[in-house]
Amino acid sequence: MRLPLLVRLAIGRFLPVWSCLITAAGLMAEEARLLRFPAIHGDQVVFGYAGDLYTVPVQGGVARRLTSDPQGYEMFPRFSPDGKWIAFTGHYDGNTEVYVMPSEGGVPRRLTHTATIERDEVADRMGPNNIVMTWRDNATVVYRSRRTQWNAWKGDLTLARIDGGVPEVLPLPRGGWCSFSPDGKRLAYNRVFREFRTWKRYRGGQADEIWVYDFETKSTERLTEDPAQDIFPMWRGDRIYFVSERDANRQANLYVMDLPTKQIRALTQFTEFAVKFPALGDQAIVFENGGSIYRLDLASEQVAKVPIEIREDFAIGRAGWRDVGQSITGYDVAPDGARLVVGARGDIFTVPAKHGPTRNLTATPGVHERSAAWSPDGKWIAYVADVTGEDEIYIRPQDGAEAPTQLTSGSDTYKYQLGWSPDSKRLLWSDKKNRLQFIDVASKQTTVVDQSPAWEIRDFTWSPDSQWIAFTRPEERRFPNIYLYSIESRQKIQVTDGWFDVGGPEFSSDGKLLFFVSDRTFNPTYSQVEWNHIYSDMARIYFVTLAQDTKSPFAPKSDEVKVKKDEAKPETDKKEDPAKAAPKPEGEKKDGDASAPAKTEESAAEKKPVEKKDDKKVVVKVDADGLAQRIAVLPIPASSYGQITSVGDKLYYIRKGKLFLYELDKQKETELGDFGSYRVSADRKKMAVAMRGTYAIVDLPSGRIETREKTVDLGDVKVRLDRRAEWNQIYAECWRQMRDFVYDPNLHGVDWLAIRRRYEPLLAHVQHRADLTYVIGEMIGELNLGHCYVGGGDYPKPERIAQGLLGASIVRHQPSGFYQVTNILPGQNWDDQLRSPLTDIGVNVKNGEYVVAIDGRPTDQMTDFYAALVGKAGKQVTLRVNAEPKAEGARDEVVIPIADERPLYYLKWVLGNIEHVSKATDGKVGYVHVPDMGVPGLNEFVKFYYPQLHKEALIVDCRGNGGGNVSPMIIERLRREPAMWTIARNGAVNVDPSGQVLGPKVLLIDQFSASDGDIVAYRFRKHKLGPIIGQRSWGGVVGIRGSLPLLDGGSLNRPEFSRFDLEAKEWIMEGHGVDPDIVVDNDPAREFGGIDDQLNRAIDEIKLLMTQHPVKIPTPPPYPDKSK
Repeated sequence: MRLPLLVRLAIGRFLPVWSCLITAAGLMAEEARLLRFPAIHGDQVVFGYAGDLYTVPVQGGVARRLTSDPQGYEMFPRFSPDGKWIAFTGHYDGNTEVYVMPSEGGVPRRLTHTATIERDEVADRMGPNNIVMTWRDNATVVYRSRRTQWNAWKGDLTLARIDGGVPEVLPLPRGGWCSFSPDGKRLAYNRVFREFRTWKRYRGGQADEIWVYDFETKSTERLTEDPAQDIFPMWRGDRIYFVSERDANRQANLYVMDLPTKQIRALTQFTEFAVKFPALGDQAIVFENGGSIYRLDLASEQVAKVPIEIREDFAIGRAGWRDVGQSITGYDVAPDGARLVVGARGDIFTVPAKHGPTRNLTATPGVHERSAAWSPDGKWIAYVADVTGEDEIYIRPQDGAEAPTQLTSGSDTYKYQLGWSPDSKRLLWSDKKNRLQFIDVASKQTTVVDQSPAWEIRDFTWSPDSQWIAFTRPEERRFPNIYLYSIESRQKIQVTDGWFDVGGPEFSSDGKLLFFVSDRTFNPTYSQVEWNHIYSDMARIYFVTLAQDTKSPFAPKSDEVKVKKDEAKPETDKKEDPAKAAPKPEGEKKDGDASAPAKTEESAAEKKPVEKKDDKKVVVKVDADGLAQRIAVLPIPASSYGQITSVGDKLYYIRKGKLFLYELDKQKETELGDFGSYRVSADRKKMAVAMRGTYAIVDLPSGRIETREKTVDLGDVKVRLDRRAEWNQIYAECWRQMRDFVYDPNLHGVDWLAIRRRYEPLLAHVQHRADLTYVIGEMIGELNLGHCYVGGGDYPKPERIAQGLLGASIVRHQPSGFYQVTNILPGQNWDDQLRSPLTDIGVNVKNGEYVVAIDGRPTDQMTDFYAALVGKAGKQVTLRVNAEPKAEGARDEVVIPIADERPLYYLKWVLGNIEHVSKATDGKVGYVHVPDMGVPGLNEFVKFYYPQLHKEALIVDCRGNGGGNVSPMIIERLRREPAMWTIARNGAVNVDPSGQVLGPKVLLIDQFSASDGDIVAYRFRKHKLGPIIGQRSWGGVVGIRGSLPLLDGGSLNRPEFSRFDLEAKEWIMEGHGVDPDIVVDNDPAREFGGIDDQLNRAIDEIKLLMTQHPVKIPTPPPYPDKSK
């Protein structure tokens, strides 16, 4: 039966809505994933999702939200043993601190006040600070804090009482995940914390075991011993549960050890996803796996997934308009300077110089469009986009009126920047496969210009006639060379001869010269720590005349007198030709043209085109013979240069962050302003300049640039966010970058496409950028590589508040309630980074004295001393101080607190080691610690190495070395050998070459010696410099470089540069580390008590070596007698 029309219309009208409701209901009923950091007590589970905490019954169901801080991220909830409280790590007040709240929900209460430090986010590979680990009892929370540790790898297990008070450190030098024995007298714990590293199946020096510390006997027992990691100990009765990757699949699963028998058995057999972040409850263990929460019943040992639904608005993950004008990733200027084209948040915009609308040409959430370039004829904007899932090149009309045209297809790697030919017919680009290619826009035919066997080709440019390409070609194990490529002949011509570093080629606008940057200035300066030289500022701008008959712009000139020629005398007596003088008959026409008017010399001259100098067609001529001998230099200072652009007689360039102009005709240099980059318009009349996030379009300058009223308004550079589309794209791009950049083309044998598909379903559950980072980290961790790092991006960030600190330990005195100063840290107050406030000039506070008031507030009424110093870093604070714990008789001391005490703790440790070594060796042995292999570590080496050159032996300590790239410099110093002795009259005998410690050397390493900290140990052994003492190093040596842009500003580091041995038999260090010659593991209790067994063993070894190889400074031989 046919329904009436109105009924049919009604059904048709409401059916889509009804369908949407079904779809929405289906989504709401979908089981949630990406549930993190679970904890359990009784029948209540608490967990984190999208930065908030939720609770749900153990049977599952709809979760109830417990926290709702829109700017912060709440994590690591842990139930008190009685189940009444939940302690967690959060950002309610800006800093990462420990909070406690009733388990049924309520207002969180802050328990800690610690320094704001770097590397303090859940998405950072070091993990956040102040992580709640467990409870010691119903009144005391255990958390891991880096507040006093100078090394980001390390953290103290610290106590926070729910009724407040200053922090108390457990008597261990460092610690990670932990669990107390039922009687509270022992602690099962990890000594290494690395669970935020994106490196699965790790077997290096930091692969930790389960350890048990006895608080009464101060003894430490190793419970497990396996090449794999054994982590997350959880103590229940006579069993310890833990996570390990020890099975054949090398996947992280849950295990249990029976303490009486020491037998270990597996409790789970997951193969796809790892067991992560388990927590022990009174009846069960809960843990993450594949984004879901599972519950292991302790009695039955049965595992079941907890089905959880989350029904929230998830405002943090919603779309919305976003101003991205301060997030420009690249720009170019229109040919006439009327507009800028910019890339931001993965879209391509054009912005007017002054008037008109801002246009989003692409507006494609979930597609990363980048590297935009405006064609010189003004018609097109080219860019790279991954709409197909790979990097391809597109062009579209500059006004965005038509759909884009895809030029390339079948991309097989990452594409870098684009370059239009001046005639707008071709596009040039380079890629990760070291190719330089161009495409004909009309035919879409691609031509390979060159492919370097050594590295990527990143410098290239077109000649003004579009017939030549100049580029810098990396060469194998030597300096690069600049080449010319002929479009017509398809042949290459080498311009430079390989004797000097070169780059940045640029044709002169008339096509006669090729400019480039080269390091050819040798003007060394003396080092102030050694009698040798260092080279810097070697570059200048050079040019080569392309044709042999081209004169140099600096050819000799001579001012000569111009002599006037004699003027021709007028022929006054010449008779006029009657025929020419007579008028033509009316109607008579020239050349038989009845209609054409008679031409005059004047009219002919008017119609003759006037040839303008600028209209002359440029034809680039190249004479290959003798090119390298036709090189000359601009008379400008040696420095560092880049971004050369030629406009007639003007040459623009960047020198150390400033824009300059050199005028060839005037031979004059002019500083134009503090601009880090610029672009000259194709018509050579305008220039776009960039400075600290602002952009301006100005007339082509000849003098200092004023950007006032010339700044481009980026206020309408906005996008409508589709975070889910963005997150999907970022995930895919990270996957592609790893595929294209990782040093091993085979990706360690991993089925990379299968890995992508394994983790991809989790993207539908991402509601916070930090959780996207987590998913990407899990994916790239499957490569089993160090230096796989992902982070950053767009997510809410709380405003941090600098915590004031006094550079001393503070303890509460009982029964007075006042706070006592202990352990004032030494400082070097001439250095702001090492200023110790209580040792400042004019401050008179001593160890053992009491602070009885802070800014007039009595401290005996304070729950937490440090709460009174929140926000006080760098500001004056008045401390009322007394030698006794009472207010009467106290004095005022004005101090300026610091924000970070860790540099002072480091200084104290180093100075203490120097003193200890000196005392133990009668001042004969030197000690130097190198905390990293970057500039700070090099500074520490220089600071302490050269003052100890007189020592007879040296202990080099690279424990905790975080890596960098200066290990060759340090090893070269340590390798120096004497060649002779030197002496001057009335002087002492010295060694030549200088800058060396003559005696034996010993190297200290540990599991925190990482990256270049691994490599320095390898070099030390390779060059047989002495024994290596300590523990096996980290084992991560596949190097990285800076991140390529991700759509939302995040970062991804790809491990690209690996190492193998000189015999080419094996890849070295990665995944294993460097083994010490003498293994010494510092006993935790002894180390906490100030006894360094590793250093003591180094002292013993160096003493032995000194007896075997003593240093003897000789007496000079008899002076020569040359009288005979």
